[in-house]
Amino acid sequence: MEKENTDEKYMKEALKLALLGKGFVNPNPLVGAVIVKNGKIIGKGYHRFFGGPHAEVYALREAGDNAKGADLYVTLEPCSHYGKTPPCAKAIVEAGIKRVVIGSVDPNPLVSGRGVKILRDKNIEVVTGVMEREAVKINEIFMNYIKSKLPFVILKAGVTLDGKIATVSGESKWITGEKSRLKVHQMRNRVMAIMVGVGTMILDDPLLTTRLEEKCKSPKAVIVDSKLRVPVESQIFKTSHEREIIIACTEKFDKDKAESLKSMGVNIVVCPENKEGRVDLKYLTKELGEMGIDSVLIEGGAELNFSALKSGIVNKVIYFIAPKILGGKNAKTSVEGYGIENLSDSIKLRDICAENVGEDIMIQAYVMNAEN
Repeated sequence: MEKENTDEKYMKEALKLALLGKGFVNPNPLVGAVIVKNGKIIGKGYHRFFGGPHAEVYALREAGDNAKGADLYVTLEPCSHYGKTPPCAKAIVEAGIKRVVIGSVDPNPLVSGRGVKILRDKNIEVVTGVMEREAVKINEIFMNYIKSKLPFVILKAGVTLDGKIATVSGESKWITGEKSRLKVHQMRNRVMAIMVGVGTMILDDPLLTTRLEEKCKSPKAVIVDSKLRVPVESQIFKTSHEREIIIACTEKFDKDKAESLKSMGVNIVVCPENKEGRVDLKYLTKELGEMGIDSVLIEGGAELNFSALKSGIVNKVIYFIAPKILGGKNAKTSVEGYGIENLSDSIKLRDICAENVGEDIMIQAYVMNAEN
């Protein structure tokens, strides 16, 4: 039991390190590593940026020759193949590590089980599944993308206690508190793309950038706009030199306007129509996945939210609930569309958790039977 507690202690340190790579490693996984010898940490590392050295490499560099005979704790199975960097399993063997403790086995078919095999073939003791649930959760985006090649889609909304996202006059700034808005920017920093509908673009003219005090990046912007109604003077297009802006439309789009947008650096993706004559979101998410986009944060509006949920592309929902009541039968809610007639057909959620974020409550849940 003592050994198990020790393993969890150091794995927790490795998990903390892994999270430091948030927003900079996609579509690679978040990975942290700790090297321990005689009860002391002698090396630490985490995957810092896409294409850069893996966590184990940084930890081994810090430990140096002292790594021989030490224990290595790593949140994800060490890679066994040559990719953008050499295989970490080989480096671990060469460093003389005697024991490796792994949080989660890598789901990548190029890696899964092979890293463990390389280590065991060299008589290195390997323990797997230590804090596995936590190790898998921090990499839910990577795990989903590597298996399905589809982006992990998160639907985010900020609502009052009675489910409103604006007053009857349309005022919406700000429904939620400052700490909730900070959380949203942290979420933007984590994902590769943020998606909104053209209604939101016309009404709010958002920048959809990430604004944090620490180092951060703004995600690609995806605008769902069947007929290219988005105004060319929208302020978001001023950021096209900093990040990719994608507009998803149907074949009904305005050809002249498309040329104007392309000249501004906008990527136009033509999608088939769904039954309502709008962009087929299943097709769009497949296209985004093929572009290497592993995650999408949907930030509205209400029509897009319903279409996304109904089409089965949403993996996770995150709601910030403010302690306010607005009322008004014409005040907008977070999910509208044509609605669902029968309770038996409702979109069901699982693994629900709630936490306080300032004065608000943040609820996270996973969509049951999400298609990706």
